[in-house]
Amino acid sequence: MAFVLSPLMALVLVSYGPGGSLGCYLSRRLMLDAGENLRLLDRMNRLSPHSCLQDRKDFGLPQEMVEGDQLQKDQAFSVLYEMLQQTFNLFRTERSSAAWNTTLLEQLHTGLQQQLEDLDTCRGLVMGEKDSELGKMDPIMTVKKYFQGIHDYLQEKEYSDCAWEIVRVEMMRALTSSTTLQKRLTKMGGDLNSP
Repeated sequence: MAFVLSPLMALVLVSYGPGGSLGCYLSRRLMLDAGENLRLLDRMNRLSPHSCLQDRKDFGLPQEMVEGDQLQKDQAFSVLYEMLQQTFNLFRTERSSAAWNTTLLEQLHTGLQQQLEDLDTCRGLVMGEKDSELGKMDPIMTVKKYFQGIHDYLQEKEYSDCAWEIVRVEMMRALTSSTTLQKRLTKMGGDLNSP
């Protein structure tokens, strides 16, 4: 009698790591998606950045946090997730839809959503019971404050084309930094099951 695995059972068996628990690895696809999202943001350019110089603003990207070494693995993961989630939310607004080429915007939504889904598979394993304490964690609050400043800026500038262009450039900068954080997490062991 031949033993036949159902597709679901095969998927479960393939998903288990060598330690016997569901493996959680930062995939190469996550990095590819990050690169594609940066390319999409670059293609969304509608104005010359030089024509918007009067609207420039320093949003206070917490670069030392996303590029530095002071975060533990769970904190770094949480910061990366929050940056991607906030970027997704920013470009998911009704006002954002009016500002950009809808095809490129939808592709960006899809790419960011794919990154978030990839990270979601690891989220519970990385955070576990720390989740409630991470909600109050200073690095997460810093990221939220950074994005709140961007939302406030757009509102202050009445969502003008130049304001969106400045934000697009800022998001390219932020996503480039988050890519650095992804690389750091991969170097920390890629396997997010380990402490």
